[in-house]
Amino acid sequence: MAQAGVSISKWILTLGCVSILASCSTPDKKTDTPPELPVVKNVVQVPDFNADSTYSFIKTQVDFGPRVPSTKAHEKCAEWYINKLKSYGLAVHVQEGTVTDYENRSMKIKNIMGSFNPGSKARIVLFSHWDSRRIADDDSVRKNEAIDGADDGASGCGVMLEVARQIAKVSPQIGVDVMFLDAEDTGEPHSLAMAKHTEDAWCLGTQYWTKNLPPDYHPRFGILLDMVGAKNATFPMEANSMAFASDYVKKIWQEAADIGFSNFFLYTEDGQITDDHFYINRDAKIPTVDIINYNSVTGGFGSYHHTHADNMSIIDRNTLKGVGQTLLQVIYSEKP
Repeated sequence: MAQAGVSISKWILTLGCVSILASCSTPDKKTDTPPELPVVKNVVQVPDFNADSTYSFIKTQVDFGPRVPSTKAHEKCAEWYINKLKSYGLAVHVQEGTVTDYENRSMKIKNIMGSFNPGSKARIVLFSHWDSRRIADDDSVRKNEAIDGADDGASGCGVMLEVARQIAKVSPQIGVDVMFLDAEDTGEPHSLAMAKHTEDAWCLGTQYWTKNLPPDYHPRFGILLDMVGAKNATFPMEANSMAFASDYVKKIWQEAADIGFSNFFLYTEDGQITDDHFYINRDAKIPTVDIINYNSVTGGFGSYHHTHADNMSIIDRNTLKGVGQTLLQVIYSEKP
């Protein structure tokens, strides 16, 4: 600290000498030009994302039981989302529909949107699927039983609920939508999928939504959250996101780096993944980025994926904090 004081004193002394020399060389010259003032940048006031609150939101979803469409657990969880969003002052819209899976089973679905400042044309939208998989096809036991989906589904929804809680307290300058997408995890087991190549068996709720979009709905961009809560998660720049929305990928990843979360958000492009964002980009024409836990080395989503190990034991508050705080940083940096 002492050295800094010396430097400042020298700077002041130098300015003083320059001022004296200038006044001596031009004694009769006067100017009305005001001195230049330092430019003060607007500091964005970003709320503090609460990972403990988010963890609690995830646990509540898991405690309902597997959120498989057309089940009681699914119905109870939907009502909980709706009531939570309303309690934060968001306008809620529920899109109900019926879809058919790869085995020709009919399912009733609910896509649930909560909107902050719905009258604003300047807005962004967050997405996450909220259903859980009805089979544990990648497990070695109980393969025909539904999984908790703590990370694969509930983590993204938990993050969105905490974002909603924060924007209800401190208003951003733009409108924000949080969209809970149904029936994402409805595709075939991998072995059957390889034989049939029916990628459209996944993301049924999103496909339904893109075919029945609200009129004049044109957000600037979207962010999809998928498996964003596991310990040591890494989020590369997913290839489809880069193809459709590269500028927004770079923006989000830069915000993450600026606030110290580059250990999660990796500057590597990898994984061309058919996720909800693919249909949102292609069919709804909303540039949307997928933040998804993907291991570039193994080429997979983690050992717990589509198994009964996808439970609360893998959820990590540090990962939730990294993702959630980055989202808030992005939201509050947007201008009308």
